Amino acid sequence: MSTDVVIVGAGPVGLYLAAALLQEGISVRVLERRPARDAHSRAIGIHPPALAALDGVNVAYEMVREGVPIRTGMAVSGGKTVGTMRFDTVSEDFPFVLALPQFRTEQLLEDRVRALDSGALLRGVQATAVTDDGGRPSVSVQAQPGATPGSRNFTASLVVAADGARSHFRDVLGVPVQRRTYPDHYLMGDFADPGIHGDMAVLFLEPGGIVESFPLPGGVRRWVVRLTRPAETAGAGDLAELVQQRTGIRPDPGTNSMLSAFSVRSTLVRRMVVGRTILIGDAAHEISPIGGQGMNLGWLDVQALVPLIREAVAGRPMDHGFRKFDETRRRAAILARRQSEINMMLGRPLPPALLRLRIAGVGAAAATPALNRWVARRFTMQQRPLVSRIQQV
Repeated sequence: MSTDVVIVGAGPVGLYLAAALLQEGISVRVLERRPARDAHSRAIGIHPPALAALDGVNVAYEMVREGVPIRTGMAVSGGKTVGTMRFDTVSEDFPFVLALPQFRTEQLLEDRVRALDSGALLRGVQATAVTDDGGRPSVSVQAQPGATPGSRNFTASLVVAADGARSHFRDVLGVPVQRRTYPDHYLMGDFADPGIHGDMAVLFLEPGGIVESFPLPGGVRRWVVRLTRPAETAGAGDLAELVQQRTGIRPDPGTNSMLSAFSVRSTLVRRMVVGRTILIGDAAHEISPIGGQGMNLGWLDVQALVPLIREAVAGRPMDHGFRKFDETRRRAAILARRQSEINMMLGRPLPPALLRLRIAGVGAAAATPALNRWVARRFTMQQRPLVSRIQQV
């Protein structure tokens, strides 16, 4: 089967790319090994630059209608407010960080893709290999049990892999990666919101380590607790107990709707472009979830990539453009990784004297308007333009 672009992976990044290309009149086939979407809430934070990009495929305002706009973040320690950060000055169109569960984000993007081309998304198929002889790459596909279609090949002008942090396609291509591990482990869960903090995000800077709290739609609040070692058998009651020990607030374990534990690592590919195949999103750059940059970084990859694909599909030589894309987006990933490392560092346990210094620094930054705005822009990925378009030279 022939198409303009084969996209491997139907997560939020792959679906956004599909919608953006279909709107350009470019044919796509999205190959997804999962027969159904994951109902896990997973990534929840959507930053203003990503919302502006998503607005280009007509889904941003539906997301805003369903999500919770977080306009203020608050730091607390020992039951006292240390400082606040406002996000309502970081963007004219989207002056907030939007909280929306990933499964709903994916559903809205999938609906948009199907509205543009009902046959574009193929579920239950695994992309197993790619052959690229310098012409049109060919992708081999194996159907999962019970799925259709059967084994077949897809040929395209370009192949884009957006199949996540454990990318099978990255391994198929043999792309070398740089990996880092960190001494940071977290347990997180979604519970009924006790209604104490409204629509604010709250960071509890406590001696035992940070606790993060974010509102979600439907009267739900996410709690994230830093641990000194990986959580192995922890349950909702254990997380509620940890939150209570550090913050004095006890989420109701009986209302728990999601529980997940994770240890932090980062993975950065040595190159994002391999012949006529491009790696984007977590397949190219996995970073710490703390700070909520990963999904947004992938969407910004797409925003930079779409104009290049349009030109390449039209038959124009794009070697220089793809080299610039590779260089610029990997640089953006390195900056995002540095920011995530700062976010994690601020949440690690400290001796009392050093913790007091950290709290004083946070309070001073929050109390200085110019610094407060600068930090808010960094947190929302607007510290510098992250390349919305690659110019041809």
